[in-house]
Amino acid sequence: MRILVVEDEQNLRSLTVKRLEEEGYSVDACEDGREALEYASMTEYDAIILDILLPKLDGLQVLRTLRAKKDRTPVLLLTARGAVEDKVEGLNSGADDYMAKPFSYEELLARLRVMIRRQAVDVTENRLELADLSLDLNTREVRRGGKIIQLTQKEYALLEYLMCNKGLVLSREKIEQHIWNYDYEGGSNVIDVYIRCLRKKIDDGYPNKLIHTVRGMGYVMREQA
Repeated sequence: MRILVVEDEQNLRSLTVKRLEEEGYSVDACEDGREALEYASMTEYDAIILDILLPKLDGLQVLRTLRAKKDRTPVLLLTARGAVEDKVEGLNSGADDYMAKPFSYEELLARLRVMIRRQAVDVTENRLELADLSLDLNTREVRRGGKIIQLTQKEYALLEYLMCNKGLVLSREKIEQHIWNYDYEGGSNVIDVYIRCLRKKIDDGYPNKLIHTVRGMGYVMREQA
């Protein structure tokens, strides 16, 4: 999952990015409202963490601009303001959630998971499921046929994205945009490498294959026809 962090306080921005990356998210970050709109126009994000008090354009202006463009990316507002009227203004502008500084990173991560989960297709009790494969969005535990499968952070991120979009063919470019940030400088075949690793762990030994290649288009997660 790919997150955009918009925060002008450098230390807070760096720490937030670090904590999100430790949780396996791909993260881009910027420090003002105009940059935020540029980033949001160049790629699709699974969520945006947006400070209100920003230079050039404040967070509420950024949020209203996104919503006016029909951009429905989940947005969590961060601000030093704690007044009820500020919270109401943010939510009325199209925010999905709101946290006042200082905040707990455990709470931030929990709220972020809830926002992203709301966007996911066919989520049952905080789980993504396909055939006998399940992914717990809270514990990040992956099981197939009751057996726990150990995944690296990138493998988990890839599987989560595929399962959130099960039945949809995803191009390599689209997968790369969601799993890696703008600092990524990997080779052109990295998606194929990760898909092969994931197949070995998810599909090997099971007659019902779940990860499929659509020649010339990309990959899709679905039950074998």
